[in-house]
Amino acid sequence: MKALLLHDKGQWKEMKVEEIHTPNPRKAEILVEVHAVGLNPVDYKTATGGNPNWSYPHILGLDVAGVVAETGESVTQWKKGDRVVYHGDLTKQGGFAEYTVATAHSVSRIPENISFEDAAAIPTAGYTAYQSLYRKLPFEQVETILIHGGAGGVGGFGVQLAKLAGKRVISTASAHNHDYVKSLGADYVIDYREEDVMEKVMEITNGRGVDAVVDAVSRQSATDSLDMLAFMGHIVFISGAPDFTKIKPFTKSVSYHEIALGAAHQSGDLKAEKDLAVLGDEMLALMAQGKLSSMLKEVIALNEVPEALTRLSERHVKGKIVAKIK
Repeated sequence: MKALLLHDKGQWKEMKVEEIHTPNPRKAEILVEVHAVGLNPVDYKTATGGNPNWSYPHILGLDVAGVVAETGESVTQWKKGDRVVYHGDLTKQGGFAEYTVATAHSVSRIPENISFEDAAAIPTAGYTAYQSLYRKLPFEQVETILIHGGAGGVGGFGVQLAKLAGKRVISTASAHNHDYVKSLGADYVIDYREEDVMEKVMEITNGRGVDAVVDAVSRQSATDSLDMLAFMGHIVFISGAPDFTKIKPFTKSVSYHEIALGAAHQSGDLKAEKDLAVLGDEMLALMAQGKLSSMLKEVIALNEVPEALTRLSERHVKGKIVAKIK
């Protein structure tokens, strides 16, 4: 089969489409004929440092949509021809290929009115946002929420999901993306390059601060966000924990929530792995009902993935990029 191969850590910009053997599904696995794969920052980040579980050449690509080509032993819930999407295990071979393997219990069925490309745009960013808001936060207690990076994947899905739940949504984005982020549902968008984000948040909330923050930007961004939380506020962090010492104990009573979506695959917890499929089912249902956008902005060919990952690494991408394989 054809696949985009990474020959060593740090060499993701040099990846090329080459021939490699087609994998075989083992017990409780399915072989997926890949139709589309979503691109995410985690692709170039893990490829830069490598992973001790990888052998080379390695295949990147966590967000796979396609058709079941073959089922392994003990798989009864899927049959050949079923349309599926999933968030893959980053310690294993990924989806930038004509075929790949997935655990049968972590896969979701794609509704007929959703394309492979739209489905592939969801998992990493979408499931992360969904888990952040609907699994981690006591969302019924949240009225106003700050979601950083509303033009990106996690931020964009987060803005949509928060507004869908009726929350007052504040987001951050470059000035040229403000209209786009507002179209996703943000009530206020702050230009993090030209404005003092904390000052604007306090102005919007009449000095109280927000009930919750979702930060997928950086450890420093999460730390800075602590000052924007109201009493009994919550912070969900995806790209590094904030400096907890910034908040003195028994003052603001802040709650911290770590998101590590893909860690479910290494947790040894079958329920956690199955919940990845539940996340997918619930998000796909929202999309099928027209309540959620995939934010798909660009469809590329497999050999264009390295260039697109470079653009992702420069943080100049709006919405989602998906590689069409078939």
